[in-house]
Amino acid sequence: MEDIRRGLIIVNTGPGKGKTTAAMGTALRAVGQGMRVLMLQFLKGSWHYGELDAVKVFGDQFLMKQMGRGFVKVGTEKPDPEDVRMVEEAWAEGERAIHSGEWDLVVLDEINYAISYGMLDPGKVAESLKKRPEMVHVILTGRNAHPTIVELADTVTEMRQVKHAYEKGVMAQRGIEY
Repeated sequence: MEDIRRGLIIVNTGPGKGKTTAAMGTALRAVGQGMRVLMLQFLKGSWHYGELDAVKVFGDQFLMKQMGRGFVKVGTEKPDPEDVRMVEEAWAEGERAIHSGEWDLVVLDEINYAISYGMLDPGKVAESLKKRPEMVHVILTGRNAHPTIVELADTVTEMRQVKHAYEKGVMAQRGIEY
């Protein structure tokens, strides 16, 4: 088999826990190999997560930015126009970062949610990813990855929930879920 080296598109999706955590693990590995990492959190923004403090020790090697307000209304309600504006702003920053040559790995955390909620066009994202610099890696996280993104991706992992502590009334634990 030929030894091909190029930037990968990785998708972490599915209803189980661990999509962002898996992306963080890959990002940590990348930083350990001297790579520069940018993680944009498309919807997160109202809570303080432990990883925001943890990545500070890496200085400009690993930058994480919350780009949203937190919880987004979905279902029968249309997303708030302000949330849509923030998603569009996050995508504009993500797209610039991917094409800038400044970052080796760009993590688009929860972008799959933004696409599945109708806040972002999957075709626009796919076309931009196809045109990225050859060695830039991109990870897209969130449930319900769009078929266009899944088809484009090199690696797709679907997290499946077998059971969760929340089902027994155990609330989110500091250092584990946030």
